[in-house]
Amino acid sequence: MEFGLQFFPNVTPEEIGPAQYFDNCIALSREAETLGFTHTRMVEHYFHRYGGYSPNPLMFLSSLAQHTKTMRLVTGAILPVFSNPLKMAAEIAMADALSHGRLDVGFARAFLPHEFRRFGISQDESVGRFREGLEQIELLLTQKNVTHEGQFHRIVDTTSYPPVAQRPKFYIAATQTPESFEFAGRKGYCLMAMPMGQGIRKLFDIYRAAWREAGHPGKGEIMVAFHMFCDEDSARAREIARGPFDAYFRTIVEVTSDFATTPDSSNYRGYKESMSKMDTITLEKNIAAATAWIGTPGEVKLLIERMIEETGGFEHASMQVQFSNMELSVAQKSMRMFARDVLPAFAER
Repeated sequence: MEFGLQFFPNVTPEEIGPAQYFDNCIALSREAETLGFTHTRMVEHYFHRYGGYSPNPLMFLSSLAQHTKTMRLVTGAILPVFSNPLKMAAEIAMADALSHGRLDVGFARAFLPHEFRRFGISQDESVGRFREGLEQIELLLTQKNVTHEGQFHRIVDTTSYPPVAQRPKFYIAATQTPESFEFAGRKGYCLMAMPMGQGIRKLFDIYRAAWREAGHPGKGEIMVAFHMFCDEDSARAREIARGPFDAYFRTIVEVTSDFATTPDSSNYRGYKESMSKMDTITLEKNIAAATAWIGTPGEVKLLIERMIEETGGFEHASMQVQFSNMELSVAQKSMRMFARDVLPAFAER
C-alpha cells in the first residue's frame, strides 16, 4: 500500500496568496518524496475558494516536476467537460515530458452547478462529454493520424504533439454513481474515490467485478482520498485539525448550495440529497467512520486498518495533510510523524 499527498486549495487571497500557497505545496511535496510518499495529486476547479486556486493542475504538476525526482504526479482530477480534447491531450503529453514520464492522469465528470453554469454547459451533457472526451484523449495519446467524429468534438487526421514519454495511467474519479465504478473497471482504468457513506465497499466490489469480467489482468487499482493529521496527543490533534477541517466542509456546503435550486439531472442521480447532507459532517463523525485519519500515530494506524477492512483494501491513500489555512510548519510536523510512526506499518502491504 502506498501513501501520497493530495492538495485541494480552499483559501482566499486574504488568507494566503497563490504564490505562497503553491510554494507550500512544493515544499511539502519535496519533503514527502524523501520520506517515502509516492505521489502528489492536485485538483481542478474554478471561480470559488473551493479548489479555485487550481484551474489547471497540469501547470502545477509541471512545476513540481522540476523539484522532485521519483514521485508520481497525479491530476486529481482534470475535467474534459470544460475543455477541447485536442488541447487536453497536448497538455497532458507536455506535462508528461516535463516530468520525464511520471504523470498519471485522473479524469472526472465535474459536478458543481456553478461551474457548468459559468461555462455555459448543461449538466445533462456531463456523461456524454466526459466519455467522448476521454475516448478522444486516449486515441490522441496512443495513435497517429486520429479521426473521430464525436457529438461534441470532431477530430480529423490529427497526430498530437509532443508524444508522451510513457503511456500515462488513467484514473476515473467516482463518488457515488455505480455506473461510474462499473465503467472504470470495464475500461481497465484505475479508480479515484472518496469514502462517502456505508456503500463504498459495494461500489469497490462493482469496480473489481467489472475489471475481472472484462478480462483485465490483476484486480484493478484504487486510490482513496483522506484528511490526515497526526500529533503525539489525541485531544490536541483534534483541536488543531478541527478549524481547518470544519472550514473545508463549510466551503463544500456553500459551493454545493445551488444544488437545491438546480433542475434535476439524470447524470447526477442522488446528488441533490447527498449534497444537502454536507452540513451534517463533523470531525468526530469522520474520525468515527475512519474517513478522516486524525489522532495519535497509534490511533491513525487503527483507523487505516479499519478502512482497509471495511473497503476490502485499496492500493493508494491520497492524503490532505495541509487543509484550508493550516500553517505549513504544523502540516510538516504531522507529515513527518506519519512517515516515521505510521507509514512503515503498511509499507509491505
